[in-house]
Amino acid sequence: MKSDVVLGLLNASWPVLLVDDAGMVQQANASALQALGPDLGNGATSMASLWAAENEGSPAQFLARWEQAPGAPLRARLRGVGGNILSYQASLCPVVEDGKTHFLMQLLPDKAAEPKSGVLDAGMAHKQKLDCALQLARTVSLDFNNALTSILGHTSLVLSKMEPNNPWRHSLMEVEKSAAKAAEIANDLGAFSRQEKEARVQLSGNLNQLLERNMEMFKGSKLEKEVAWSLQLERKLRTAKFDEAKMQQALLKVMENAIESLGPHGRINLQTKNIDLTEPTQDRNAQLAAGAYVCAEITDNGAGIEAEVLPRIFEPFFTTKRASKHRGLGLAWVYGIVTNHGGGVAVSSQAGVGTSVRLYLPADQKLVKETIGSSADLNGSETVLIVDDEDLLLTMGQAILSHYGYHVLTANSGAKALELLARSDRNVDLLITDLVMPNMSGRELVEQVRQSSPFTRILCTSGYVRSAHEEQQHAAYLQKPFTSQELLRKVKQTLAVSEPAPVD
Repeated sequence: MKSDVVLGLLNASWPVLLVDDAGMVQQANASALQALGPDLGNGATSMASLWAAENEGSPAQFLARWEQAPGAPLRARLRGVGGNILSYQASLCPVVEDGKTHFLMQLLPDKAAEPKSGVLDAGMAHKQKLDCALQLARTVSLDFNNALTSILGHTSLVLSKMEPNNPWRHSLMEVEKSAAKAAEIANDLGAFSRQEKEARVQLSGNLNQLLERNMEMFKGSKLEKEVAWSLQLERKLRTAKFDEAKMQQALLKVMENAIESLGPHGRINLQTKNIDLTEPTQDRNAQLAAGAYVCAEITDNGAGIEAEVLPRIFEPFFTTKRASKHRGLGLAWVYGIVTNHGGGVAVSSQAGVGTSVRLYLPADQKLVKETIGSSADLNGSETVLIVDDEDLLLTMGQAILSHYGYHVLTANSGAKALELLARSDRNVDLLITDLVMPNMSGRELVEQVRQSSPFTRILCTSGYVRSAHEEQQHAAYLQKPFTSQELLRKVKQTLAVSEPAPVD
């Protein structure tokens, strides 16, 4: 099985070869096939057959020079399509594939080559080097997301079955929060590395569900003080478009501040409501245009904020928590997240009485669907086939879904998945497949399953950050990393669809 770094670079837009220590080309990407010929990559082509006569030494000597001085600049002159001699700067990286050492050879235009070689100008060469760095960033992001999916999946499964007073629950909650933070960093890295700088699409979300989930996280953790929680959720709340991970961070920060402000008999009330504004309105410092909004309000009976301090609470690096290590970025961060969603943040407070924080988000006209409540609602008996080239994720998915009653099959490649589907004595109700796999991608697998088993539901997963166009093409999609609860909910939602959605 090829590593994600190898797979990522073999998908690059510049020529990349995977060469063994004997100089045989084991695999070539599309750009290399176009430049050097379509017969590459079958394991029977030697670098010697591509080697230009004016080169100094053989391909073996070329590789040996790099082994003696790793990282030294090398130039390769290869025979291209039609017999043309192409000059490249070669970048070598040793990799271990199937227990053997290979070389991943990237070929960038040689800036010292003659004009007749058809080499692109220095600006294009620089762009290709940048593309190489971005491709590496994408593959690193993918590796992190796969590892974090396993961590979050197992941790959230254990937490869902652990008693609230278990002494280890707090430690597991911290593991989950740390993994979620790492996932945010990995997703930011993936978003940065995208060729097109398109923002991640904001899907319609359920603010009720998000607020309730955050409350459960705090109720399940070991807090230093007792907190009495209350919920007042709008039963017919409208949906709003938001990045769920970012909005969860904003709500968590507001709730953390509320908890810190509480005394010995602390109370926190969480409320959601629909708001219609017929004209521009100002709520404290929040300036809201006319339109429909959903509002999440967090109210506490804590120490409150002094009147002279209140105007400065959104200033970066301003904090009243002198005895702690707070950097004063909390509410500035919340303000940035909410306003970037087109909303506003309003804070009312009175010293010694308490604080109310209201987060406004522009609303859709649709109402949120009823959320799945108890863990019993997540149980199922259907047959699910999970396909992923990462064994860690197959083990995690099987553990979670089997625990909730599903019959689970696993395959670590598209070919094995098709073989299982063909000989299984059970009808597979749901296929969960990673989109990025070697040899046969998830998309190719889905196309074949659509033909052979048109009534099988499809749920796609990936650690890559996708553009808005890609998001809209997959009605059933789960971004890695995800928790056990997110997986179970998405499985339920996908199985509930009356007709399978196309994945193109």
